Amino acid sequence: MAYLSDIEIAQQCEMKPIQEIARKAHVAEKYVEPYGRYKAKIDPALIAETDRQPGRLILVTAMTPTPAGEGKTTTTIGLADGLARIGKDVTVALREPSLGPVFGIKGGAAGGGYAQVVPMEDINLHFTGDFHAIGAANNLLAALLDNHIQQGNALGIDPKKITWKRCVDMNDRQLRFVVDGLGGRVNGTPREDGFDITVASEIMAVFCLASSITDLKERLGRIVVGYTYDDRPVTAGDLKATGAMAALLKDALKPNLVQTLEGTPAFVHGGPFANIAHGCNSVMATRMAMRMGDYTVTEAGFGADLGAEKFLDIKCRMAGLTPDAVVVVGTVRALKMHGGVDKKNLAPENLEALEKGVPNLLRHVRNIREVYHLPCVVAINRFPTDTDAEIDFIIAKCRELGVNTVLSTVWAEGGKGGEALAREVVRLCEEESGKETFTFSYDLEDTIEEKLNAIARRIYGGRGVMLTPAAKKQAERLTELGYGKMPICVAKTQYSFSDDASLLGAPEDFTVTVRNLKVSAGAGFIVALTGEIMTMPGLPKSPAAERIDVDENGKITGLF
Repeated sequence: MAYLSDIEIAQQCEMKPIQEIARKAHVAEKYVEPYGRYKAKIDPALIAETDRQPGRLILVTAMTPTPAGEGKTTTTIGLADGLARIGKDVTVALREPSLGPVFGIKGGAAGGGYAQVVPMEDINLHFTGDFHAIGAANNLLAALLDNHIQQGNALGIDPKKITWKRCVDMNDRQLRFVVDGLGGRVNGTPREDGFDITVASEIMAVFCLASSITDLKERLGRIVVGYTYDDRPVTAGDLKATGAMAALLKDALKPNLVQTLEGTPAFVHGGPFANIAHGCNSVMATRMAMRMGDYTVTEAGFGADLGAEKFLDIKCRMAGLTPDAVVVVGTVRALKMHGGVDKKNLAPENLEALEKGVPNLLRHVRNIREVYHLPCVVAINRFPTDTDAEIDFIIAKCRELGVNTVLSTVWAEGGKGGEALAREVVRLCEEESGKETFTFSYDLEDTIEEKLNAIARRIYGGRGVMLTPAAKKQAERLTELGYGKMPICVAKTQYSFSDDASLLGAPEDFTVTVRNLKVSAGAGFIVALTGEIMTMPGLPKSPAAERIDVDENGKITGLF
């Protein structure tokens, strides 16, 4: 049987005018700023001026990802459509895709099959220009920093202690380490430099955590760009960069409204990676979505050890949010890979591999229930090759933890395939809501190393962390500077609970090595770099970009 590609399904959709979607989301016309027929920016004033009370918040997360795919975004969208089909007033809040993975290996982030947000080509490419604005603000700050040094360096910035990098929204390993300012005195001060991908920029984190334009400006001003010769931090505020950066971001800060294939309102806004940043869409979009729907479904990037941990310990802590329920997505295929099966041999029934792989899923579920004290349901994204015996095995294992398992077929059936999951989510929200029981995985009053150890032990299941000598010095200095009480954002591989991508399943007795600590003072957290994690990814041997094209009528092909 021939299946349509994601882009073919999306292009067959008869989208509704964005004004109609806005009305469905209870958004008055005065707040809608159309970007063409099917996209719009929504004025943030809506959040303060609406008399609607916030609805229920459902977080969708997943087991540790594999190349076999888990379908987390697809499940998020299908669940929202499923809730709509059973009569609920629902919105969905998602991250914007980065061009890096779109043209690389991971693909886009608009869902898949019959559970997508549209127009998918626009969302996966330039969309409304938010990421370009973030990149411009990042690089403006870099230009002002180097210009300050060139023009006399009144602040006494040490070029060897600059921490701010330039950025570009592309996977380009060539830019990880560069030397710039060459060509003589008039062309700048020669120094070692580098690029991050835009989604790893602190501007992206600031953008996604800001609650207003005023809060955005305060956060931008606190960004540390480097240190002076006598080791004092230098901020964007010191460089008088705050106003101009905010001016570049003022329109981008407005949440974007689009729709699912079934016409459910979708707020798609912001997009930090979860392995190198905090992995959640913007606070403003989440708050707006919650005001405009009785149920809001949102996601956090990669597995629950990354996206959900940061959503709960960073975003919820800062924004005062509490999920009512959590969905943990898994697949039989991915569990088999965690059980040691090669990707080419995933189709045959293999209960032995499932037995070895299922502890990965169960650790994520246990964390949600026993660390964060939130009710959850496991959603099995079912593939045609999954056997009843394999499904029954997973259901039995989850039942031992007191967690229900629901089959999801949203990729093939859209909202219809998400109705059973929707009913279980409604039951959790009404009978076991996490509003009264939610706790964080660590206390902000703990030291930096204590917080890192709490995450490594309670969430990852390891022995703890080992700080390199350089990281120990950084922890001491950051504490002296008053940053020690901030949350922690761990930059770690998404493919393992550990910092070693080859350790699949639910590894134990491992230590996470922290090799670098840096403050993101504007975002309000400390970034801990572990293992071989890079803040600028590279392209694979056969990038997706090689298969993307556009015809004479402007129709894009090959985009998944």
